[in-house]
Amino acid sequence: MSRDTLSRTAPDTARRPDTPGRRRRVSRTEARNARAAAGFVLPFLALFGLCFVAPIVYAVQQSLHRTERTGPLGLGGREHEAFAGLTNYAHALADDRFLAGFGRVLLFGAVQIPLMIALATALALLLESASARGVPFFRSAFFLPYGVPGVIASILWGFLYVPGISPLVKIADAVGWDVDFLSRGTVLWSIANIVTWQFTGYNMLVLIAQLKSVPGELYEAARIDGASAWQVARHVKLPLIRPALVLTTVFSIIGTLQLFAEPMVLRPLASSIDSGFTPNLHAYSEAFVGNNPHVAAAEAVLLALVACVLSFGFLRLVGGRAKERRR
Repeated sequence: MSRDTLSRTAPDTARRPDTPGRRRRVSRTEARNARAAAGFVLPFLALFGLCFVAPIVYAVQQSLHRTERTGPLGLGGREHEAFAGLTNYAHALADDRFLAGFGRVLLFGAVQIPLMIALATALALLLESASARGVPFFRSAFFLPYGVPGVIASILWGFLYVPGISPLVKIADAVGWDVDFLSRGTVLWSIANIVTWQFTGYNMLVLIAQLKSVPGELYEAARIDGASAWQVARHVKLPLIRPALVLTTVFSIIGTLQLFAEPMVLRPLASSIDSGFTPNLHAYSEAFVGNNPHVAAAEAVLLALVACVLSFGFLRLVGGRAKERRR
């Protein structure tokens, strides 16, 4: 019997007829799989909506309303909320202290973020390439400041900044330097020192994790070709950890705009830190000192918008340069 005859006479099990019963079984299986997938996804969606979406929606809703009081001159005992449109946003943008706070944190980020990322990159390259027995210790030591809460770190550094009890000020006085870490011209950079001390180790670990994922064969091939350690770091390691560098930079941009704990803790020690020193501090003062939560909500929304614009703008800038290099 030929092969063609066998193929004609053998039952075609691969081509089953699309009967109504088979379609129902397939549809029931797909529905059961969809329900199982929904059962896994729904808890996450519920927490995401409760902890992320709901606060954003509430902040936007609060920013579009204002509190009206009844009675003569608005001194009555009853209060109600009325729609205010964009009035709160106009009030926030007309506040010179709020805008000055934005300018201050932008200057802070323009200086502190490149310095911190460069330091974290240098530490990551040094610790990843070293083969000494003390590397795990130094890696943990550099990461340890990240485990200190920002409030505690600010208190610790506050004692090192206050004249009279600071050993750093005493050492500077001994060598003839007149140093005031909390003056109007230096307090911003004193805060930058706290942030750099606290987050450099965290960024370093992110970069080290990216370096560990690079195949060792690439390093060996570069060394065989005669590349020095500096050339390997510049032309092999740095291009391969570029995604981690972008990630840490974006996180740093967002964290800079959220600057709050450090100036809040140092404020009783430094008269140069006012309620509008940073946008977050100004929004806090509007909500809990000025009893104006609607303007504070508008300032929070504006702060979130600026963070989104800067973060996505940086990502687009970096992505555009990457495309130009590929061409």
